[in-house]
Amino acid sequence: MAEDWVVKRGADGEPVLRYLLDEREGRPWADLLEVLDESVDAAGFVRAELPGWVVSGSPELGQELVAHGARVLRHAHTFSRDLRADPPPADWAGTPLREGLRAVPCDRAPEELYEAWRAAFDPDHVDHYPGEDAQVLAERIAPLLAGNAIGPVLPSSLLAVDAEDRVVAGLVITDRDGRPWVADVFRHPERGYRGLGADLLRRAIGDAATRGLADITLVVTEGNPARRVYEALGFRHQETSLTVVVPDAA
Repeated sequence: MAEDWVVKRGADGEPVLRYLLDEREGRPWADLLEVLDESVDAAGFVRAELPGWVVSGSPELGQELVAHGARVLRHAHTFSRDLRADPPPADWAGTPLREGLRAVPCDRAPEELYEAWRAAFDPDHVDHYPGEDAQVLAERIAPLLAGNAIGPVLPSSLLAVDAEDRVVAGLVITDRDGRPWVADVFRHPERGYRGLGADLLRRAIGDAATRGLADITLVVTEGNPARRVYEALGFRHQETSLTVVVPDAA
């Protein structure tokens, strides 16, 4: 699906901002917002034109909005791995999992992923979701697996299950407007398997390359130690963004 940019113009009719329209936390979301006219007070323009919206843009714009009462949702970094200019080793697609584990397609019910997903993002994790259990299933896991959160789940996605067929880890790659996107990587920490997330990534990257995908992109929250894993696996930093909730109009 092609990306449809929304352009906001000033009183003189000249373009000031452009963004991708989406929804986040029940609010309209101006994602990947770009300032097209540097002579304009972009933060003031956003506050006037997009009150109550979620906005994802440059850290500089985000900090200006925070100074005027905006609430920070996420400070994140976008990384991408080029699968053609920097193809993964041929054996990555068959990366073995730990003893007692096997890889299966990402086609389980949301309830089967819930325990491992919830444990992976505990209250001390930078990506912890504070909602109730039912909200986690209804607002995070179910829409993701159904392709309604970011895009359709791609075949390179996979889950790791143990001898009792319980999901202990997973990696979900989606099609975000024609761009392969790592939407989620998680591992149940209480069951051990340290490094399993990296194994799943190697396997998925190798599989994606064999399917002819050109690249894979992901976003990592500031302060998440997983960033080191992504960099070690060949992901390169592309940009940094700050996502905030713009104050409602007075």
